[in-house]
Amino acid sequence: MRYRQLIRDGTQVSVIGLGTWPLGGHMGEMEVETAISITRAAIDAGINLIDTAQAYHPSEARLGRALRDGYRERCFLASKVIGDYSAAGVQNALEDSLRNLNVDYVDLYQVHHPDPAYPFDQTMEALERLQEQGKTRYFGASNFGVEHMEAAFSGARFHTNQPRYNMLDRRVEAEVLPFCERHGIGVLAHSPLAKGLLTGRYRVGHKFPDDDERARLSRFQGESLAHYVDVADRLKELAADKGISLVQMAIGWLLRLPVVSCVLVGAKSPEQVREHLVAADVTFSSDELARIETILENTPGAMYDS
Repeated sequence: MRYRQLIRDGTQVSVIGLGTWPLGGHMGEMEVETAISITRAAIDAGINLIDTAQAYHPSEARLGRALRDGYRERCFLASKVIGDYSAAGVQNALEDSLRNLNVDYVDLYQVHHPDPAYPFDQTMEALERLQEQGKTRYFGASNFGVEHMEAAFSGARFHTNQPRYNMLDRRVEAEVLPFCERHGIGVLAHSPLAKGLLTGRYRVGHKFPDDDERARLSRFQGESLAHYVDVADRLKELAADKGISLVQMAIGWLLRLPVVSCVLVGAKSPEQVREHLVAADVTFSSDELARIETILENTPGAMYDS
């Protein structure tokens, strides 16, 4: 496993992190024991950044069980608050997360989505107070655009941003990533596989079960799905030429940029975790990057179902 700096004080994290949205059963039912096995397999393999959220219920509680027996001490644990971003709301949410996770503190606490109903600077000041209390070592943002980050800076200098970034969603390349690089903000890229579109596993007409969020997302229906299947198939051919899977190529492609500290990848089995590990060492020639760009140039990168 390779590691990169996340925080300016020198704190480093694994270039691949475990995103825990699937552990709560949001992309299909998952047994608690499977969630525990996935988490421990990731940490045993050198993945030290584990990212969860208040909104990932019941992922936090499942992580709380997985991080027993010394596993908590071996990871950089991140969570997020959503909804009520008032000072009291942020405080209460973190207290709830600490109870669910069965820990005394998290390493990183983040605002899940920008909400103009709550002044960004005041929310960051609330997070800074939690840092002073020792309940989080660092604090940051998730899904913040440049205008949100600029406003938040007037309250406190937060440490990280967690944007959606993958081969199909590239809006952040224009302004968000350069802003983070200029200001020393660590970048945790989420949704690197575009919720499975960049796995090459789905075909036109695939029906997702009702307990899978993708059953309700337009990207996974009809002509839209057909378009992304075509893009994935062409990328898959290029990956095969390199002797790797499309999943490994999609993760490695994000890591081509030094500004990306960590790519957060979900998993539904320990075997998938092991597949992801290869991506940490994937590199690209200029010709390969040009071929990828040709495939992606007609893909509507600004479109995404939230």
